[in-house]
Amino acid sequence: MRVAAIWTSKLGMISAGFMAFAALPADATECIAPSNPGGGWDFTCRTIGRILTELDLVDGNVQVTNMPGGVGAVTYAMVASERSDDADLIVATSTVGITQIAQGKYPAGVDAMRWLGMLGADVGVVAVAADSEIQSMADLNEALKADPSSLTTAGSSSIGGWDHIRLLIAAREGGVEDLPAIRWVQFDGGTDAVTQLIGGQVDVVSTDISEIGGFVESGDIRLLGVMSDERIPAFSDAPTMIEQGIEMTGYNWRGLYTGGDVSDDAYNTWVSNLETLYNSENWQTAAVEFGLVPIWRGGDDFEAYIREQEKVTADISRDIGVIQ
Repeated sequence: MRVAAIWTSKLGMISAGFMAFAALPADATECIAPSNPGGGWDFTCRTIGRILTELDLVDGNVQVTNMPGGVGAVTYAMVASERSDDADLIVATSTVGITQIAQGKYPAGVDAMRWLGMLGADVGVVAVAADSEIQSMADLNEALKADPSSLTTAGSSSIGGWDHIRLLIAAREGGVEDLPAIRWVQFDGGTDAVTQLIGGQVDVVSTDISEIGGFVESGDIRLLGVMSDERIPAFSDAPTMIEQGIEMTGYNWRGLYTGGDVSDDAYNTWVSNLETLYNSENWQTAAVEFGLVPIWRGGDDFEAYIREQEKVTADISRDIGVIQ
């Protein structure tokens, strides 16, 4: 009901967007960024759209439409109700969108769409001050098991946001049971959180490596673990969570979905074209320049990943009382 209200209230705002749709040729390729210009979703559409054209993977230019509202919920509702079988439409999404779905903030679940692929990600990390007595994720989780409120943890999201959720996933996989008792402080960004970490006001930070890499390089902080399948080349001394017996990843990924009624042939063509795009020098360069680690998961593999991420995020959100 909440999303329905948001959707109704945004009808006037997006009416211009529908006029733009009407002006497009019937077979024009379109990418919707569910946000204002600037930021990750806009980058995803504009960069992927440009490279699809450069590689001749689509006919002509890709139309990019910005449709902000409900952190992607307005776009999700529109695609589900109006364009679910439109094979020429792709939509930018990310970990943020799946977190919103898992917490019931979108009008439908993950089955409403077909998930095309992840093309890059920022990688989550857990860090402590250089002089911290905590030397590993095992040390951290043992301390949290003994007394979950003994440490102050921090990041750049609110309670129930992705920085918070992925720290709790790592804690739960490490045997911590009383997740709601873990103290969490929100800052405006990872840099602000690390400043407080260095100053001793917080004990642990969970955020993206792109926000705090400079502090690792300077020696002010240490990485306890990185939330990726493999070690990050720039910080190869830091072990992954998986290496430490914690079966999880924590990507802040960038990717795309299309409507839930798009045909298998059209879906498979999109997956193939996006994999070609991913492997191109054009994308590899653009992703790194934007601060992403190029990572490909597409088709059935990506669909399975989305469902698993939604389930884990929903479970953690219930554990800490964000949803019932």
